[in-house]
Amino acid sequence: MLQKLKVKWVKWIDWIALNKDETYKILKKYDFHELDIEACMEENQRARIDSYEDYIFMVLHFPKYDIQKKVYRLNEFNIFLWKDFLITFREFEGKNIDKIFNDYKTLNLEDDSEFKITSGYILYEIIQSMLEKMFKFIDNIKKDLKKVEWLVFEKANASLVKEIMVKKRNIVILKHMLLPQIAVMKLIETKMNEMFKWEMEEYFEDLEDKISKVVNDIKVLEEYLDSIEDAFKTIIDIRTNNVMSFLAIFSAFFLPLTLITSFYWMNIKLPLENNSDYVYMLLFIITFLMILAYIFWKKKWKL
Repeated sequence: MLQKLKVKWVKWIDWIALNKDETYKILKKYDFHELDIEACMEENQRARIDSYEDYIFMVLHFPKYDIQKKVYRLNEFNIFLWKDFLITFREFEGKNIDKIFNDYKTLNLEDDSEFKITSGYILYEIIQSMLEKMFKFIDNIKKDLKKVEWLVFEKANASLVKEIMVKKRNIVILKHMLLPQIAVMKLIETKMNEMFKWEMEEYFEDLEDKISKVVNDIKVLEEYLDSIEDAFKTIIDIRTNNVMSFLAIFSAFFLPLTLITSFYWMNIKLPLENNSDYVYMLLFIITFLMILAYIFWKKKWKL
């Protein structure tokens, strides 16, 4: 899919979901470095920025949520930027980027307008839009974790294991996706200042602050989920210990009965074997004493 935008001062071409052959055919039309072309052809490149005399190449990553699989997928942006020209390659369509595209299409600027669009400002809006989307993702994850926390304390069961692991996997994916881009964003700010003579400094400083906040929020969510997981494990351990305690009492109750009756099944004479009333009384006393001993032991050690 192709989108083209041309306003008075800048041109933007946006390519979406191209295969390798299509990508290579387009890139060969321009005088790009072969390593940049190779990076666009390969999937899941690490975030990076390369600067040349006439253009800047960068790879950025932002998440795309797969509703069916409940997982965040990597939406890779390969960006070529000149002072008055911008080319973007991305894996998935997105309403945020499409909205920016349509806003510029409908923008009417007079010849003497003080507002001048640059490729740097469009890049700022693209990254800004994706980071704002990340804040929404984080809010949704917070709501989901609160729900999981409630389920842990109210209805803890084996089905929650899958729920916790899915949330944990998503947070790890987001963390490893965005953490390397903090350093890349600092380099982008430097290169934008060089290209646009410090006109874009405040904008990209804002982006740097936002991506740092996003990563910090993700780390907090990771710690929050770890505490929920620990609580879940503790509750399961307590339930297991209660079951084992019940089985211990049950075994303690029947053990003396089994022991004594095994003696009376032997082919030897034992005391009181002709008087069952005394035998039953003896069994009752032994069992009662064992139960009292168990209760005393439990209170003493506060189990």
